[in-house]
Amino acid sequence: MALRDRSATLRWALVLTCVVLAVELVGGLLSHSLALLSDAGHVLTDVFALGLAWFAVAQANRPADKRRSYGYHRVSILAALVNSIVLIGIVIAIGYEALRRLANPEPVQGGIVIIAALLGIAINLYVAFGLRGDSHNLNMRAALLHVTGDIGASIGVVLAGAVILLTGWLYIDPLLSIAIAVLIAYGAWRIVRETVNLLMEGTPRDINLAAVTSEITGTKLITGMHDLHVWALSSDEMALSVHVVVDDCPLGEAEHVVRDLEQRLCDRFSIGHTTIQVESCHPCGEINHGAGKHNHPHDQVRVISSAERSPAAGSVAPRR
Repeated sequence: MALRDRSATLRWALVLTCVVLAVELVGGLLSHSLALLSDAGHVLTDVFALGLAWFAVAQANRPADKRRSYGYHRVSILAALVNSIVLIGIVIAIGYEALRRLANPEPVQGGIVIIAALLGIAINLYVAFGLRGDSHNLNMRAALLHVTGDIGASIGVVLAGAVILLTGWLYIDPLLSIAIAVLIAYGAWRIVRETVNLLMEGTPRDINLAAVTSEITGTKLITGMHDLHVWALSSDEMALSVHVVVDDCPLGEAEHVVRDLEQRLCDRFSIGHTTIQVESCHPCGEINHGAGKHNHPHDQVRVISSAERSPAAGSVAPRR
């Protein structure tokens, strides 16, 4: 999905989610239902999530500059992490109020609960349908998680309202609130775990390093490789750097080897940013150096990838 389409989708989803928030907040106050107010709290995080996601898309659309040569794609990761932290705060608040109501149940108007929750379900289903087409983007997926989680919670609220209407059992209200809190906490933990991995420049979960290694070493004229790194600029933008050792050959032929490898890495693994250093006379492995000390001088062929030459990638990396 293009950035402009994402922006329009998120803007419309934000407006509709604000409507859901207003309906459930008013319904929760009128009915005295903690479950409905808990759901409204979840919707409030939806509003926050969608607002941040919208902001993140706008930032990601900014061009690369001298300070951030890869652009602003990682704003979306930071936004997803903030969303998750806010969700954890909501979980704590819901849990506290649920325990208080278990000790002292309060009367609830089941009819109002059902009507408000059904309206919320209808609107959120429409929002989720619009968001589901971009599941590869972490920030969009975080926003979708908010909305779909709220649909499930709203279904539970409808059932709770029906139980109160039919039986008068008030404990269902705080018990359901605790269940909603657990649902929110589970979703928040998944997003936190993935965003931390991306911020630590861990290998993206969809990348099999063994397969990447096999693809590189299986390339004609490449006899070895080392210093392989694969990381994510954002949830849908991946980068790779590697040193490859090739048979002694002319520079033009080495460049053709790199171009072929770049294309296969892009087609098979969706890695769009590649930096491949070609070594022939004196591979790095023959040099005794400490970890991280890669600025040692030695004769080598330096091939600049197409991603580095493009304006979006910023300035060309210096020769080592």
